[in-house]
Amino acid sequence: MITIQSISHSYGSTHRIDFKDWEINNGEQWLLLGESGSGKTTLLHVLTGILKPTTGEVIMEGTSMYTLSSKELDQFRGRNIGIIFQRPHLIKSLTITENLTLAQSFANLPEDLKRVNEVLESLGIANKKNAYPSELSHGQLQRVSIARAVINKPALLIADEPTSSLDDKNAQAVLELLMQQSGLNQATLIVATHDKRVKDAFTNTYELK
Repeated sequence: MITIQSISHSYGSTHRIDFKDWEINNGEQWLLLGESGSGKTTLLHVLTGILKPTTGEVIMEGTSMYTLSSKELDQFRGRNIGIIFQRPHLIKSLTITENLTLAQSFANLPEDLKRVNEVLESLGIANKKNAYPSELSHGQLQRVSIARAVINKPALLIADEPTSSLDDKNAQAVLELLMQQSGLNQATLIVATHDKRVKDAFTNTYELK
């Protein structure tokens, strides 16, 4: 379970953003909806341990995230939170397998090639495990980004604007992949977007005004 309680964040002395309390049960799929400037990025950074809020706390799997030391928080995030960005952030000089085992290492987990193969197989790109990012298509790179996000079996999977630059067909395909992977990995899914095309795919919505 993930809970955010009494969260607010201030930028300087004039701009403060308050967020309503939010309780997310394990395995649920949520849409985080908000226009530019609504505080969506701030909330994402708070949820992922990047930005300590001015007030309030985030409790994930029984741990109050912002009571952890910087090193503990890095490892906690690596083990419990998977993030899929709009553009892949892969190391070009490493193969796909090496990029994924690096994610395991950052979380202080042992290298697990069986897990790497299992995830790539579930995404239909096992044949690309020894390829370099420059040798993959845009769609394949997006799948690798999802693979890296789920490799450590995170409790929380966050996708930040995954469909905004895609046409309707590809947007639907990416959404289906995200939902499939959250189910396979028993991860809670939060898709953050201002793309209203994806609204009908979710029954749970947290909307920022």
